Amino acid sequence: SHASIATAHSLFNIGCTALLLPAAGLLEKLAYKLVPDTQAPSKITMLDERLLATPAIALERSRALSAEMAERAISALKDALKCLLVYSPEKLEPIRQAEDFTDSCEDEIGAYLVKLSSGRLSDAHSAEAASLLKIIGDLERIGDHAVNLAESAEEMQQKHISLTGGAEEELTNLCKAISEILDLTHRAFVEQDMIAAATVEPLEEVIDKLKEKYRSSHIKRLQKGTCTIEAGFVWSDILTDLE
Repeated sequence: SHASIATAHSLFNIGCTALLLPAAGLLEKLAYKLVPDTQAPSKITMLDERLLATPAIALERSRALSAEMAERAISALKDALKCLLVYSPEKLEPIRQAEDFTDSCEDEIGAYLVKLSSGRLSDAHSAEAASLLKIIGDLERIGDHAVNLAESAEEMQQKHISLTGGAEEELTNLCKAISEILDLTHRAFVEQDMIAAATVEPLEEVIDKLKEKYRSSHIKRLQKGTCTIEAGFVWSDILTDLE
């Protein structure tokens, strides 16, 4: 009868549950390994090739991912600046992970925009695609510089290299200027803030002049013997990356 079949089915399920209950913890761990985590999908899945037929939406998605790329790259560089001033080993791995992310984003967004550009685009859409292609290259380099600066901080820590008082003050001044230009650039790009954009280049020229001034100061310290050759090499690398 239907009732007998239902009862047998229920007893079978209860029996299986009873048998597997002691292994619940093991099964849970196995499930975590076998089933991919879908709670935090990659941002890169935003770039759906089906959207290429609608350039305005494809460009909006590309810009959104580029904004995420900017956020990660700028945050990583700010963390690297903090490492230079006060060494924090726990920041090194997140900085490297951010650089991996920006590398992947440049590849994905770049390939996507090239595919988009191969189709028919309006002049405005074509100009935006070209602009984004250039921007993602700049953002990827910010991620690279963050890693370089973090590794310089790590090298100074490992080799027990300390900066002279003058160099430390110079570094503090440069880090403040770099942090400010990062904020301006981020606001200009993400919010399309033209006032912030217009402020970036004059500040970049100030940073260029500071770099040359501090390089001259560094040479004088070397000549006076107040700075070691080893510290000088690291300081030179830091100046180049900051500029």
